[in-house]
This record gives sequence, C-alpha cells and structure tokens, in this order.
Amino acid sequence: MKVVPLTPDYELTAFDCGDEQLNNFLFEDAKPSLELRIANTFILEDDGRIAAYFCLLNDKVSKDEIIGSRWKKIRANFPSGKQFRSYPTVKIGRLAVSVDYRGQNIGTWLMDKVKGTLRQSSTHSAFRYITVDAYLSAVQFYEKGGACDVDNIVGGHHGFVCSST
Repeated sequence: MKVVPLTPDYELTAFDCGDEQLNNFLFEDAKPSLELRIANTFILEDDGRIAAYFCLLNDKVSKDEIIGSRWKKIRANFPSGKQFRSYPTVKIGRLAVSVDYRGQNIGTWLMDKVKGTLRQSSTHSAFRYITVDAYLSAVQFYEKGGACDVDNIVGGHHGFVCSST
C-alpha cells in the first residue's frame, strides 16, 4: 500500500466507505477543492484499489471556539509575549476507509502517517495543532489507540483539537 496525492488527472476508481457524504466528497468535491486550493486529498492505494483517503487543509483554533478553561491549556504552550487569540492548525477535513478494508487498523495507521508526515515536513506552512473535522460518533476512533490525543472539543462545529506533539 502507498499514499499518493490526488492530482487533477488521477483516475478515481470504485470506493465505498459506507457513508454517502464521505463517498461524495471523494468523487464530487476532492478535485474541485484541489483546483480551488482549498484542500489536498491523499489516496491510500492497494494494487490499484482505493483503500482509504484523507484530505488536509489549513485551519485555526481560536479563543472564541474553545469551551471554558481549555483555552488556558492551549495558551500555556506559548511564552507570555506570544499568546494570541488564535493559533494556526492543519485540519484533517475528511478521512474514510473502504468497507473492504475495515478491521485492519488502516484508519489508525493513516492518522499516525499524517501526524508523522506533518511533523517532519512543516517547512512550507507553520502550525501548532492538528484539528479534525469529524462526526461526533468518530471521536472515539480518534481517541482510541493513541491515534490522536484529544485535548479539546471545539464548540460550534464537529471538530476537535489534537496535540501535534
């Protein structure tokens, strides 16, 4: 298996993760998002089949989105003179695994791969946290097995902040 970037000429093959919205993103929104420079999608290929995909985009975490004292925990990571009202993040906008590949820990493997890649190659865009745009029912996935140490639930949308360290 290998992770490859989606390109405008990439020929998408059959994919079904069991969720219509996630399937539709891959086939209807991923290439336009790439062309509009909104999000980059990456495909996990297995012998010409799409086993999974994820997309990355820029985001921020701000004081207005964080509930209660959790903001203090985020700000505590910065020296006194560098505490702002928002901090840059990279967002995992979509992550889906084909029903044919469920039960093989591919989602967890992808999360580890994404976090490792982002840590190693942050020369083009700086960020301090990783945010996840996910269904609330998926929070347990991101918490289990250390795939993502959830620090804060972000109010106002289905997302949360994961420590990038």
